[in-house]
Amino acid sequence: MVTRQLSEDEVSRIFQALADATRRDILARVLREEQSVTSLAEAYAMSFAAVQKHVAVLTRAGLTQKRRQGREQLVQADNATIQRATRLLESYEQLWRERTARIDDLLADDDNTTTPTTRADAGEQ
Repeated sequence: MVTRQLSEDEVSRIFQALADATRRDILARVLREEQSVTSLAEAYAMSFAAVQKHVAVLTRAGLTQKRRQGREQLVQADNATIQRATRLLESYEQLWRERTARIDDLLADDDNTTTPTTRADAGEQ
């Protein structure tokens, strides 16, 4: 299966959306199951309009999708975008693991090198 990579703008929108704790919580809820904006709003001490705005930010970032069912707006996670973002984070994690391993190797090499001992080092004068 060929998957499309995220553009820089998409990455920025995703991480800006995830920078807010309420939006992360909303995303966690809709990852478990599709929910109406009304039921999401009941979970927070903020107005319906505020929750609706949070959902809109998540939707613009591609992390959620909305659909109408009668008078309700239902929100579900967009698994494809979340998987692409996960792969991006995994690539960053791999990069930093490799860099950390190289630093560890350099430090180990530094510890293994012996320096000649001088009389002053040996306490002789």
